[in-house]
Amino acid sequence: MQSLVDEREIAFLLYEFLNTEGLLERPRYADHSRHVFDSTLEAARQIALDFFAPHNALGDQREPKFEAGRASVIPETASAWRQFAEAGFLRAHWEEAEGGLQLPEVVLRAALAMFFAANVATSGYPFLTIGAANLLRSFGTDQQKRRFLEGLGNGRFSGTMSLTEPAQGSALGDIKTVAVPQNDGTYRLFGQKMFISGGDQNFTENIVHMVLARIEGAPAGASGVSLFIVPKRLVNDDGSLGEHNDVALAGLLHKMGWRNTTSTVLSFGEQDGAVGFLLGQANRGLAHMFQMMNEARIGVGLIASCLAYRGFAESLSYVRERPQGRMPSQKDPLLPQVRLIEHADVRRLLLAQKAFAEGGLAMCLFASALFEDQHTHPESDERARASLLLDLLTPVVKSWPAKYGCASNDMAIQLLGGAGYTREYPVEQLYRDQRLNPIHEGAEAIHGLDLLGRKVSVRNREALYLFQQTVGTDIRRLEGDSELASLAHALKTALNGLVAVTETLLALAIDEPDLALANSTVYLDAFGRVTAAWMWLRQAEAAQRAKDRPATEFDAAYYSGKIHTAKYFFEWELPVVTQQFALLATSSRLPFDMKEEWFQ
Repeated sequence: MQSLVDEREIAFLLYEFLNTEGLLERPRYADHSRHVFDSTLEAARQIALDFFAPHNALGDQREPKFEAGRASVIPETASAWRQFAEAGFLRAHWEEAEGGLQLPEVVLRAALAMFFAANVATSGYPFLTIGAANLLRSFGTDQQKRRFLEGLGNGRFSGTMSLTEPAQGSALGDIKTVAVPQNDGTYRLFGQKMFISGGDQNFTENIVHMVLARIEGAPAGASGVSLFIVPKRLVNDDGSLGEHNDVALAGLLHKMGWRNTTSTVLSFGEQDGAVGFLLGQANRGLAHMFQMMNEARIGVGLIASCLAYRGFAESLSYVRERPQGRMPSQKDPLLPQVRLIEHADVRRLLLAQKAFAEGGLAMCLFASALFEDQHTHPESDERARASLLLDLLTPVVKSWPAKYGCASNDMAIQLLGGAGYTREYPVEQLYRDQRLNPIHEGAEAIHGLDLLGRKVSVRNREALYLFQQTVGTDIRRLEGDSELASLAHALKTALNGLVAVTETLLALAIDEPDLALANSTVYLDAFGRVTAAWMWLRQAEAAQRAKDRPATEFDAAYYSGKIHTAKYFFEWELPVVTQQFALLATSSRLPFDMKEEWFQ
C-alpha cells in the first residue's frame, strides 16, 4: 500500500499549527463543523487509496499514446477522475449557490494533498481543472459561466492553462498566438502552444483551454496580451456539445516524470481558426491569468512537499526493517546486524527529509490559510494584510519546497541504497516526479527575480516590513521560553540579516539593477530558509503546548519529534544564510563577470 500524508500530520497542521476550527466562526462556514472537515479529509484519503494510488506505477510505465489524432491514457485514469468528480472535489470550495460545498481553501488543499501523495500525475488533471474553473468564476460573464462552469464542476469537462509557445517559455509578453475579432463577438485564434499539461486526453467529453493570445493590432509586450476560453468542442447555450473546434493535438512530449499527465503540443487555427471567447478585459490577460498561475504555484509547492513526504515515509519504513552492518563500536563479526535506522548518518538523512517535507507542508498550508483570510476574514485590514503577505511569499512557497523536495527525494534513494535505484521500489519514481517541480510554474531564477525585483519593494517595502513585523511578533512571544528561546533568537538574527541585505540590494538596484539582481536566486533560497525556520518555530511552539498533555504515547513521541526536528533545522539548515547574506551583501561578481567565451 502506498503511504499518503499521515492523518496525524494533517490534523496537527490544520488544528494545532493553524487555527482551522476558528474558521467556523465566519458566516461562510457557519453550517460546517470540524466533523465535516474531517469527514472530507477521510473521503479524500479513501478515494486516493482506492482509485489513485493503485495505478501510480502503471501510469508511469504505460505513457499516454497519440492515437487517431488524440491522446489516450490508461483507463484507470478515467475511474479516478470520475470518483474525484462525483465526490464533489472539483467544486467543493464553490459557493452553495454554484453547486459547491463552501469548503475552506485550506481544508480543500489538505484534501488535495492526499491525491498528490497517491498519484501526482493523475492528480494533475483535477488540479488544472480547479484552477481553470476558478478563473472562469472570477472573470467570466454570466453567459460564459452558464456555458462552461457546470461542466468543469461536474467532471464532464476538464481545464488547462495554455501559455507556453515553442519559441517562448516564461517570457509571456512575447507570445505570438493571435486572436482575430469576429462580427459575432467571438475571436479566431491562430498559433501553437507547447508543454500544455492535460492538453488532450480521452476521459472527458470536452477540454476547456485557458489561452493567452494577442488580439490582432494589440500593443507589443505584456500590455497587449489577452485571455481566451477556447474549448476543444464548442458548447451550445443549453450545455450540449457542438462541433469540434479548430484545436488539434500536434504531438505528445515524453517526460522524465508525471508521465500519466499528458504534456502536449497544441495547434490553434490550422483551418479557419479556433473559436475563442474573451475572458475578462482585453489586454489584461496576463493580469487575469496570474490568478491561476499564483494558485498553481502554491499548489506546486504543496505537490513538492507531498512527494517529499512520501519519499520520507517510504525510506523511514525501509530503514526500520532492513538489517545492515554493525555499529562502529561493535567489532565482533558474530554479533547480529543492526537495522539501518540505528546508524547515525541514516538518522541524519531522515531528519533532513523530515525537516524539508514537513516544513514544506506547513509553509503551503500556511499560505492556503492566508488565501482564506484574504477572502473571508471579517476585518478588512486583516484581509489586506493577508493578501500582501501571500503575494510576497508566493515565490518562496513555490520554490523552497520544490528545491528541497528534490534534495529530500534524493536522500530517500540514498537510504534505500541499490534498491532505491530500482523500479521495484517507489522512491525512484518519486524523485523523477519531483524533479519537474523546480521548473514548472516558473523556474527558480524567475521567482528569484520576482521576489527581489518586485515583491520586496512593492509599496515602498510595505510587504517586506509586514513580513518582518509578523515574524517578529512570533519571535518576541518565544524569546523568554525556556526551551525555544534559542531558536527565537537565531531566527531574529537571520530575519534582521535578511532585511539588511534586502535594503543593500534595493539601494544597489537604483543604479545597477542587473548586478543587484544577478544573485537573486541565492536571495530566494535565503528568504526560503528564513521562512522555513519561521514555520518550524511555530510548529515547535504548537508541539510544546501539547507535549505535556499528550493523549497517547504516540502523541508524546510525535510532539518530541516535531521539537527535535525544529532544533535540527535551526542548527543545520538555517546557518547557511550567514554565507548567503555575505555573498549577497558584497554583490559577488564572479558569476556575473564570467564571459561566454570562457566556457570552453
